[in-house]
Amino acid sequence: MWEEVFSKGNMETALARVKSNGGAAGIDGMTVEELRGYLVKHWLEIREALESGTYKPSPVRRVEIPKPDGGVRQLGIPTVIDRLIQQAIAQVLTPIFERKFSPSSYGFRPGRSAHEAILKAQEYVQEGNEWVVDIDLEKFFDRVNHDMLMARVAREVKDKRVLKLIRAYLNSGVMDGGIEERTEEGTPQGGPLSPLLSNIMLDDLDKELGKRGHKFVRYADDCNIYVKTQRAGERVMESVREFLEKKLKLKVNQKKSKVERAVKVKFLGFSFYKRKGEIHIRVSSRSLERFREKIRNLTRRTRAGKVEDLLKAMSIYIVGWIGYYRLARTQSVYEEMDGWIRRRLRQIIWKRWKRGTTRYRELVRLGVPRWRAQEGAGSKGPWRMANTPVIKEALSSTYFCDRGLKSIKMRYLELCSA
Repeated sequence: MWEEVFSKGNMETALARVKSNGGAAGIDGMTVEELRGYLVKHWLEIREALESGTYKPSPVRRVEIPKPDGGVRQLGIPTVIDRLIQQAIAQVLTPIFERKFSPSSYGFRPGRSAHEAILKAQEYVQEGNEWVVDIDLEKFFDRVNHDMLMARVAREVKDKRVLKLIRAYLNSGVMDGGIEERTEEGTPQGGPLSPLLSNIMLDDLDKELGKRGHKFVRYADDCNIYVKTQRAGERVMESVREFLEKKLKLKVNQKKSKVERAVKVKFLGFSFYKRKGEIHIRVSSRSLERFREKIRNLTRRTRAGKVEDLLKAMSIYIVGWIGYYRLARTQSVYEEMDGWIRRRLRQIIWKRWKRGTTRYRELVRLGVPRWRAQEGAGSKGPWRMANTPVIKEALSSTYFCDRGLKSIKMRYLELCSA
């Protein structure tokens, strides 16, 4: 296996993947653009250290990003050299473990997606499993037991050199504020190996749930089990919590884990609703609020720069957002959001016109009759003025569409018909 990991073809593929993924530099400051040039000069000495067993991975750079529901998520950014080596290992190990993984696991797996996980969950609820055991693992990526994880890797990987190198990455440490900290547990998010190792660790949970005949969907450390009654859900919650804490040494977050009706639980940014006996998918209220927060930030009244640049930035975000949430069949919600976005933009433009004479002139230029343009030159607040008929007529949906603003509803319809 060692020779396969460091074969020329595998390393070239890994290099291309690391470059395409991009990402921030590690503690040495080297960027992905500098990687190939560095390898030309130094790969022989790196390979010699690897072969002799003296290669020591660099500590990862700690980065904290805010969680949508509060708190922070800690990422560990490896150096690009270590990302390259981790990627090469992951490419060889992934096909080996993929054959063993449960069909109910969807996260960070080739050919599988969050959309498939949501559709499977919808199917389970539609079948009458209307209660969900929603399990939240407390700081899973920070608390994985290294010995237990390596024992599971060793079930399939027999090359001791590869095992030693994986262990070295688990123990590589974290650089935080210039101070190096040892890592005796956990597999920090941010490196190419982390998703595979997390699935290896949680595959025992998948197998146990499958053995018990449960209907479940797992995406990384998010696991939902679908049952028919609240009482059944409470029994499952207790037994699964015991399995996770005793067998896998993982901590279940008691405050966030719950047994609840499926229509009240959010999963991967989505939730469900029932209409005429059918279970439908919608965007969760929390995801909608995060979307609004992003748009509010992009369209704050004090924002400088050209309106064209603002519309471009918003369109990029909108296209990516609806690309993910297109499973939600809620055209009326998208239409409402489009209207709200246009109102946010109109208030910016109206405010930038500043004086009444400028507003009057701009409205006339946009085709508003002179007698009506006087209305739009009024002195009411920007948000209120942005919803008046005269401003809506001048700065219509066609106006913004012609200038490149993407409509959520129209993009959704395009994706549905594709």
